[in-house]
Amino acid sequence: MSTRPTVVILDYGSGNLRSAQRALARAGADVSVTTDRQQCLEADGLVIPGVGAFGACMRGLLDVDAGELVGRRLADDRAVLGVCVGMQVLFSKSDESPNVRGLALWPGAVSRLQAPVLPHMGWNTVRCAADSTLLRGVEHERFYFVHSYAVTEWLPGEESRSARVSWSEYGDEFLAVVEQGPLSATQFHPEKSGDAGLVLLRNWVGTLS
Repeated sequence: MSTRPTVVILDYGSGNLRSAQRALARAGADVSVTTDRQQCLEADGLVIPGVGAFGACMRGLLDVDAGELVGRRLADDRAVLGVCVGMQVLFSKSDESPNVRGLALWPGAVSRLQAPVLPHMGWNTVRCAADSTLLRGVEHERFYFVHSYAVTEWLPGEESRSARVSWSEYGDEFLAVVEQGPLSATQFHPEKSGDAGLVLLRNWVGTLS
């Protein structure tokens, strides 16, 4: 019987998820790619990926009742990790799809980066929070980004004051990692970030029970 933590990657139509599946397996998890409700609720960790436009991702998430699934997991203190647009949908809204509401688990809006060339595509450093769990051991490494939109202003309210936030810069400063209790997210793709990304995923998998 496996003692590896179980992780579900939520398969809501966001693109090729196999690289994330392989990376999480290398990080020590027993990984499934599914929309099965029971598996999503019972897994030790749930990953919300995201490739493409904010509005399209939100439509796919709504089709599988992701808001309710994530809400139930967080209420039970069960881990959720958002990646790339999967991070952006955790905020209230995005300039990319102005008429589409996000999951609004964190305050703030996603904005188009003010930079000479978009998308921001390639390797970049992260100015990490001093007490970051996900970035432990890779505080000075580079990670792989592919995006044109990001959260450029953190708006800590009473419910989000305890969050640990790490930043990167491409034209604008923007949120690269947010960690708050069971809910974490990265704007970059850890599964495409080589050894540094693997360490980050191992750090996350290590928090699961």
